[in-house]
Amino acid sequence: MAKKIGILTGGGDCPGLNPAIRGCVYAAEKHGYECVGLSDGWKGLVEGNTTPLNRDIVEYIVMRGGTMLGTSRTNPVKIENGIQRCLENFKKLDLHALVAMGGDDTLGVATKLYRDHKLNVIGVPKTMDNDLNNTDYTFGFDTSVTRAMEAAQSLLDTGASHHRVMVLEVMGRHAGWVALYTAIATAADFVCIPERKIDTDDMIKKIKAAYARKRFALVITSEAAELPAAGEDNIKHQLDQFGHRILKDRGMGEHIASFIEKNTGIETRTSVIGHMQRGGSPTLFDRMLATRVGMKAADLVHAGQFGMMSALVGNQIVGVPLEKATGELKVVSKEWFDVMEVLF
Repeated sequence: MAKKIGILTGGGDCPGLNPAIRGCVYAAEKHGYECVGLSDGWKGLVEGNTTPLNRDIVEYIVMRGGTMLGTSRTNPVKIENGIQRCLENFKKLDLHALVAMGGDDTLGVATKLYRDHKLNVIGVPKTMDNDLNNTDYTFGFDTSVTRAMEAAQSLLDTGASHHRVMVLEVMGRHAGWVALYTAIATAADFVCIPERKIDTDDMIKKIKAAYARKRFALVITSEAAELPAAGEDNIKHQLDQFGHRILKDRGMGEHIASFIEKNTGIETRTSVIGHMQRGGSPTLFDRMLATRVGMKAADLVHAGQFGMMSALVGNQIVGVPLEKATGELKVVSKEWFDVMEVLF
């Protein structure tokens, strides 16, 4: 009987998960393994809920957004006997290995299962925030920035027509990569990211200068940027099972837009594309990257190299230790601040 690989997708969904599942299933079957999907992230392993996976089932999912396996932000560590239930169901389901596709939280659980219990786990890096270490890019990022870029370009048109300042809020829980890349790619006049304190005097000065020159301006902000001057730091956010703020209250874009209008006297509007960045078909880059890292995960299982994550390093897909890839986020570094000084 063929050995069985379980596949789960955890955390927020993003374009590229389905191509990654497909790549893993194709490569696993090539190596002689069977695959089974675990439903709704770590919840599927905690509860033992599965869905069938094979080449015929996944053949055309390469072009689909979201994840056919479902997802959740379930954290087994926070559930009573959660880790023990994962270990028990791993055995009950007769799994040889587990491929966990997700970001820092999902892969953090995978790291713990390998480190503390020697479970046969392989990680696949997924996050639209591009904030995982030891991989140059994560799938989902290119698509999310492309969606944001298209939205920003639309705002430029209406901003120019109505002579307004337009503020676009994009996703990015802890890292400002999406906001930064969107701002660079759309010739924005200012960008707000969580890694750098907003200099409100500088922001107002630059927006006034841009508006005086062309009678409109564009500002891109990450949802996780902070603007204490507008009272944002007084908001009490709910937390998920991983201890992260649930960013669904009055958004950062609205705070910044109100602050700009109050301090410039210029009519200012805000737009939030939110979960539209998560859905829809993945870009070519994300389809290719996701397929490659999914295939590499199956290769790592076959080679017995557990406790590893498939990663993009240069143009090569390689295995890197899960422990090095998790625990510390990859955030916008200081050399990018110099780029920001030139462009904004």
